[in-house]
Amino acid sequence: MIDKIQESMVEAVSVIPDGASVLVGGFGEAGVPYELLQCLAELGRRELTIIANNAGTFDRGIAALLNRRQVRKIICSHPRPPNSEAFARAFRAGEVELECVPQGTLAERLRAAGAGLGPFYTPTGYGTELARGRRQEVIDGVGYVLEHPLHGDFALIRAHRGDRWGNLMYRHAARNFNPVMCMAARHAIAQVDEVVPLGTFPPDQIMTQGLFVKAVVPLR
Repeated sequence: MIDKIQESMVEAVSVIPDGASVLVGGFGEAGVPYELLQCLAELGRRELTIIANNAGTFDRGIAALLNRRQVRKIICSHPRPPNSEAFARAFRAGEVELECVPQGTLAERLRAAGAGLGPFYTPTGYGTELARGRRQEVIDGVGYVLEHPLHGDFALIRAHRGDRWGNLMYRHAARNFNPVMCMAARHAIAQVDEVVPLGTFPPDQIMTQGLFVKAVVPLR
């Protein structure tokens, strides 16, 4: 019998080792797995590569990891949203490396990883500092940058409801990067507001299929 429900968040994230790459879902405050990130911070994992839309705000989530000096590198599209002092301090102190990726390119790199695709060309960033060190081509008069799929060892995401097979449903804007990050990670861990019985979701309305999820943890 397939049952991906975990007893605790600590149990779920304990499989993440030092040096892992971790995809973190969310856009702004919506869909961010704050409780999973707090458990990861308390476990003391270090030398992490965090891949997310932004670099954390206030003193929780990604910012908590930065304040504890547990992050080696951040790959994101918006490192300085409001209240991102934790990242600003760590970056100025040379404690964390930054790779800034345009938001659409970030989403497409994750999608390519999840779909099993190879590198792709995009015009976004051509001829700019963001393209430095990357292959650039002019095709039919249009400049392009070659981008590579972006895989993660783990994904930490937040969903509204999940079942024991790992099927997930999101609430409104909280969907954002979460589904594609589940696909791009080798081991996706989802915190959910509610665990529902198997068969609750109409098959055509499932937003993330259980195939892409290794663990489901309810908020207690």
